[in-house]
Amino acid sequence: MRLLRSTDLALRVLMRLAVTGDSHPTTRDVSTAMDVPYTHTAKVVAELQHMGLLTARRGRGGGLALTEEGRTASVGALVRAFEGEGDVVDCEGTSTTAPCPLSPACGLRGALRRAQEAFYATLDPLIVADIVAGPTRPLLLGLSPKP
Repeated sequence: MRLLRSTDLALRVLMRLAVTGDSHPTTRDVSTAMDVPYTHTAKVVAELQHMGLLTARRGRGGGLALTEEGRTASVGALVRAFEGEGDVVDCEGTSTTAPCPLSPACGLRGALRRAQEAFYATLDPLIVADIVAGPTRPLLLGLSPKP
């Protein structure tokens, strides 16, 4: 299973904000420090703000800040929100692809679904505060916008 780029960036943005303390970096600061395009970061920040995981204020004295809900958010729930609840493989087909001819009697789909649920079950007990502890914290604090 491979995470969408937006899921990865959402996790990294939350991790970065979890260690900033009273500092409120801007979306541009975060995108530069993470070496990610600003437009992509802005979309992810907007979604995280809509989810109530961070606040974003414009203007002088503004910036991004993690909410308490963001600090205690389940990593599994966050990944589900960004990835969607779909199956790992598309057995039913789409408007442009035919359904898999094996789907009526396939054992693979169920196994992949169980594997996906095991993946989420591993992430569910983790919260954002957990994933910034230890050696990750100083590394995150050392990230600064590149010139």
